[in-house]
Amino acid sequence: MNYLSTRGDRTPRRFSDILLEGLAPDGGLYLPERYPQVDGATLKRWRGLGYADLAFEILSLYIDDIPPADLRMLVARTYTKEIFGTAEITPLVALGNGVFLEALSNGPTLAFKDMAMQLLGNLFEYELERRGQTLNILGATSGDTGSAAEHAMRGKHGIRVFMLSPHGRMSPFQQAQMYGLQDPNIHNIAIEGVFDDCQDIVKAVSADLEFKRAQRIGTVNSINWARLLAQVVYYYAGYFQAVREDGAPVDFAVPSGNFGNICAGHVARSMGLPIRHLVLATNENDVLDEFFRTGRYRVRGGAETHETSSPSMDISKASNFERFVYDLVGRDGARVGRLFGDELARQGEFSVSDAERARIASFGFASGSSTHADRLATIRATAEQSGVVIDPHTADGLKVAREQHTPGVPMIVLETAQPAKFASTIVEALGREPARPAGYEGIEALPRKVDVMRADVPAVKDYIARHAA
Repeated sequence: MNYLSTRGDRTPRRFSDILLEGLAPDGGLYLPERYPQVDGATLKRWRGLGYADLAFEILSLYIDDIPPADLRMLVARTYTKEIFGTAEITPLVALGNGVFLEALSNGPTLAFKDMAMQLLGNLFEYELERRGQTLNILGATSGDTGSAAEHAMRGKHGIRVFMLSPHGRMSPFQQAQMYGLQDPNIHNIAIEGVFDDCQDIVKAVSADLEFKRAQRIGTVNSINWARLLAQVVYYYAGYFQAVREDGAPVDFAVPSGNFGNICAGHVARSMGLPIRHLVLATNENDVLDEFFRTGRYRVRGGAETHETSSPSMDISKASNFERFVYDLVGRDGARVGRLFGDELARQGEFSVSDAERARIASFGFASGSSTHADRLATIRATAEQSGVVIDPHTADGLKVAREQHTPGVPMIVLETAQPAKFASTIVEALGREPARPAGYEGIEALPRKVDVMRADVPAVKDYIARHAA
């Protein structure tokens, strides 16, 4: 399997190369040259597999430059009951009337990002040891990616992490999970700005090929194909739990900020998983909802990016969105380069053609948005009706899911995080503190290791150069 850039660079690369590289040299994102097709017989064979075995089967379709025995070992080491709390890894919780919650937040940092990041940490360490190299990982987080990456990479041989986060814009729990780590290979940088400023810095550093190669820069954001690929697995796992008859349709509702989580669903559907609708849910930062309603993608500046009670989705530039647009425009890399390079940089927006907009439905996408009042109402109603307490991001997804649910078709809402990470909103909704998992008591009081910096690319480069492996 070879990988190509969404912006037209057709130099074929293997999985292990793009694992360590992140962005393509032309600024595009990597995608496989084709999506392997999964037929009914294969679905039937996969149905009885445990999560680690299912992950091995799916990853093997895309990874052919790691020996199968080694890949199976890495996957088996990652997806265990000890790490994720249950033998099912992603158990389904029935909320009634054909709506389900797929539990994705039972990993070390209590967020769905652990599902991919734990595997990524093992893949990085394996490949670096195989090559005798080191890697400096640069990432940006709006809340959960950072802690998941740092907990997956802490203590890993040959790896240092530089994680950018928006200063003061994450929940106290999220900040404590990251800034409380004292490991010498973990470096937290709080940027004075919003998440999009952090993400822009990561892209700018990655676009400087000379610096990137000299400092051996890699990424863990969902611009890294390996992370997105790992997320494809839980769409299949959820399907097998919700649908008893292979081939029957299912819908997924996905809280979306950076488009990585739902892009994995797009890949699963493109492979042949019988997903009828991929329902995208945004908060008040509704850039993606606007696109799927109108065909217009208009990014917002920091002043227009709302600070909400689902902060991990306070994003106005969805970096993974480029992968879907690449498929939408017929994999025309030159056109994607014009849209995301020229038009977006010059005008701050672009629109797809009427014909392309008409094609959106053929990819199964639908969308909706949610507000703070919606989140509170959804959290309250879910707790009263089913006894399940959900976090505010999951509430965004569930609110839109219920609006668009078709009776007779299972609707699976992808859980985002444990409610303990967003206690103030839970208290506002329910009048009580959410349950806190064992081991996380008093986390906010831990000593903190973080450097606050202005949103300045040269300053971040200098910091990396001074602390790199």
